[in-house]
Amino acid sequence: MAKKIKATIKLYCPAGQANPAPPVGPALGQHGVNIMEFCKKFNEMSRSQEGLILPVVISVYEDKSFSFIVKSPPCSILLKRACNLAKASGVPNKEKVGKVTKDQLIEIAKMKFKDLNTEDINEAIKIIAGTARSMGIDVEG
Repeated sequence: MAKKIKATIKLYCPAGQANPAPPVGPALGQHGVNIMEFCKKFNEMSRSQEGLILPVVISVYEDKSFSFIVKSPPCSILLKRACNLAKASGVPNKEKVGKVTKDQLIEIAKMKFKDLNTEDINEAIKIIAGTARSMGIDVEG
């Protein structure tokens, strides 16, 4: 028989650097999960993506065990990384802060494809391009 899920927790954690400090500790502690066990497993799994912030969905079961799924980084973080930006534009219609090429959009779309709500790569590219425009990043090509 499958374990019964007690709670589902969604967090953003820096890859390879999860620790018991907030937000991880309080979110897991209130459900009785072994925080250090999660941190060790997450850090081991995400070590290759160092420097990115990764969304993680944690399923906590009634016996206080857990399982988790690490998703791909948010589009905004990948776009800022592609343009070497610290932050996006506060006024995206008037103030452009960077440029991204079609090849960079395709690369980001391939990375995010499994987490997007489309089955067509061209639609995924349009989604990423829309995010770039809303951040004040020009799309070339």
